Amino acid sequence: MSDGNTRRNRKRSQASKRYKVRYDRIVGALLLLAAIAMVISSCVSGLSAKPETEQIDSTQPTTTEMPSQSTIVDNLDPNDGSTPGIIQTKPTKEENEDINKFVSEAHPFSDTLKGDLVLINSDHPYQFPEDGADIVTMFDHMDTSCYSVCDLVTSLDSTALSHLDALMQGFIAQGNENDITVIGAYRTIEEQNDKFNSGLSGFAGGCTDYHSARTFDIGIFPKDGSSSGYYSSVGNYSWIDENAADNGFILRYPEGKENFTGERARTYTYRYVGQPHAAYIKQHDLCLEEYLNEVKDHKTSNPLEITAGNELYNVYYVPAMQGSDTEVPVPTDKPYTISGDNAGGFVVSMLMN
Repeated sequence: MSDGNTRRNRKRSQASKRYKVRYDRIVGALLLLAAIAMVISSCVSGLSAKPETEQIDSTQPTTTEMPSQSTIVDNLDPNDGSTPGIIQTKPTKEENEDINKFVSEAHPFSDTLKGDLVLINSDHPYQFPEDGADIVTMFDHMDTSCYSVCDLVTSLDSTALSHLDALMQGFIAQGNENDITVIGAYRTIEEQNDKFNSGLSGFAGGCTDYHSARTFDIGIFPKDGSSSGYYSSVGNYSWIDENAADNGFILRYPEGKENFTGERARTYTYRYVGQPHAAYIKQHDLCLEEYLNEVKDHKTSNPLEITAGNELYNVYYVPAMQGSDTEVPVPTDKPYTISGDNAGGFVVSMLMN
């Protein structure tokens, strides 16, 4: 009996183990199937549900925004017969505005009468503003080791004089003699009227560029007593004319420009206007009248780009409001200068590098 009970108990234990193994397998299989079902459901849900920002109305045409950069296009077959190559996309208006930041600077209309670019001729008489120039006597302030002046009272704007010193110092550094003399510069309205009444000038007071205090005449007076006279760009003296623009000077009455200046051409009258303007005038063979007319076509959105030596300038024009202040846009993060033109506006020059 004991053996019989033992065998029966052993059979029951083996059957119980078989059933337990089968239940474990079934439970494991069910868990695996549940996990697979969850993964499949998640993938289907992700594909069918796009975010709102990616939904496209099929009734509207789609557009692609091109990057603002050069793009090389291969196998381009243009209809206009042009050569395939690089397509340059232009920056948007907003991108241009990000390049140069401006703020407003208020200027009264009287400021149009002041500055290095004031235009003075028979069509634009000078108004003699009280602080239009910082006029000093040349003899007391010039570098007399490099050049001379005809008397003790001839005067010039202090900024123009400092640049004239630099020009003449460069001339002497080339091994040249100290034989250049300034023979005429700033004129008061009374002095000009005296010249006009005596027949020495064809212009009445107010209509000559010498009123700017930035215009002067030079002559050559060799120390060896050889022939002297008005300056001309010949021989060693050509260095002065070749380097005048680098120091901000232009030939005020160049040959072939009489219809613009109203004056006869001459080789010895120079005018200080500032380096970027002088460089552009020389590079493009202009007179001051022509240059100022060209600048008027350039605003902050399309400035005139000028390269002077290693420096790049942007120059633009702002028409003045007569009878009230003019809000002149100026850069917030670049050096700049403002000059009136004595013709109803302002010329702004900003250094870009």
